[in-house]
This record gives sequence, structure tokens and C-alpha cells, in this order.
Amino acid sequence: MTFAQDSTATRALEGKNALVAAGAKNLGGLISRDLAALGANVAIHYNSDATRDDAEKTAAAVEELGARSLLIQGDLTVPRNVASMFEQVDSVLGSIDVAINTVGKVLRKPIVETTEEEYDSMFDINAKTAYFFISEAGKHLNDNGSVITIVTSLLAAFTDGYSTYAGAKAPVEHFTRAAAKEFAERGISVNNIAPGPMDTPFFYGQETPERVAFHKSQAMGNRLTDIRDIAPIATFLATDGHWITGQTLFANGGYTTR
Repeated sequence: MTFAQDSTATRALEGKNALVAAGAKNLGGLISRDLAALGANVAIHYNSDATRDDAEKTAAAVEELGARSLLIQGDLTVPRNVASMFEQVDSVLGSIDVAINTVGKVLRKPIVETTEEEYDSMFDINAKTAYFFISEAGKHLNDNGSVITIVTSLLAAFTDGYSTYAGAKAPVEHFTRAAAKEFAERGISVNNIAPGPMDTPFFYGQETPERVAFHKSQAMGNRLTDIRDIAPIATFLATDGHWITGQTLFANGGYTTR
């Protein structure tokens, strides 16, 4: 049971507006639904036509929970598209209270085999998108709002293969700390959530069965992180946990720590 499902009686985000980047499916889709269960209207961003069906299903689920939904498609590696997304939410749903960025791309490849194109793509998706998402959130969010970015527990790991993934997520901690200080006067909290290896299609495409078994063995319960482990942390940071700011919360079942 997720945090939002367990707390629907409180409707802690009743009348608020939320934006979830990559909010169509997997973790983003669950966060979108959980925000709606807490009373928030939800703008659901998706990247391409390939995920439109998932986005529409999530939007329908949001509306079944009594909230309004808005679908926005766009490539968020283009800063103008990030700005346009926030402007669309403002004009359709109203001013934003919660902005959550779940956008990410995973690549496991040795440094000596990584191409310039792969490097650029990884940093565009994982770092550049996050930077301008936080920037636009700072321009558009209501006072006392919340900004949350999904990063990775690899930021605390010493491992091979993930140089561009962990490397491109690492700057987000610095973006977050700077924004937390810059937005503090307006009461806006800015945080990261760092899941362990998650039980989603993004993970399995990068790993062998043997490595999957190893990753499972490193966490509590001998399992991967589930999206249902992470979504409640996002809703907590947007509600009762709002006083937390400038932090990266490692949520990985003991997989790794600093």
C-alpha cells in the first residue's frame, strides 16, 4: 500500500497542482496517481508517441481519483520545451505547487567503449534536463512548493560500467543544493531521491541475470527496489516532509550508503 493510498482521508494536496516529468508509467506513473489520491491535479509529461497510451491511462486514473489531469508531450533535453511545459501547466491547471522530475536514461558500458554521442545523450537527459527543470520550477512554483528529482544510489557506489549514468546524475546534487538555498526565502524545498536498482524494464536491459542476482543480494529482503518503495517518499517530501530540503535521500534497502 502506498503512502498516498494510506492517507487519502487527509487529502493533503487538495486543490494543489502537480507536474510529473516522465509521469506516464513505471515510477512516474505511480507518483502521478499517488499525488491525485492526495487531492492534487496532475500534469503528466511524456516524451514520445510510444508512451502516449501509458500517459492516457495514467491521466484516466488521475481523473477517476477526482483530480484534473493534463497531458504534455515534449523532449525535455531542449530547455525551451521545459519552459513551455511549465507555462502550459500554469495556463491550464493553474500555478504549480509540486514539481517532480523522474526523467532518466540508464547506460551500462565501459568508458573505453562509450561514444561521444552516448556521452552527450546521457548528460543531456540526466543532467541538462534536471538543471532546467529545477530552474523553471524556481520561476513557476508557488511559495512553499516542492521540487523533487529522481537520481540514483550509484552516487554512493564504487562500481564499474555506469560512468555516464552515475556521472550525469552526480551534478544534480549540486543543482539541488544551490536551488535549495536560492529558493529557501520563498519556502520552496528542493530534494533528490536516490533509489537502488529498480525492478523496471530500464534496469534489466543493462544487466545479466548473474548481476541482477548480485544486486538483489545486496539489499534488504534479497530484492530490487520497487517503485512502491519510492513513490511514498516523493509524496512525503511534498507534504509532511516539506521541511527537508537540499538533501539526497538514499532509499535502497541498504544496498549502499555514503
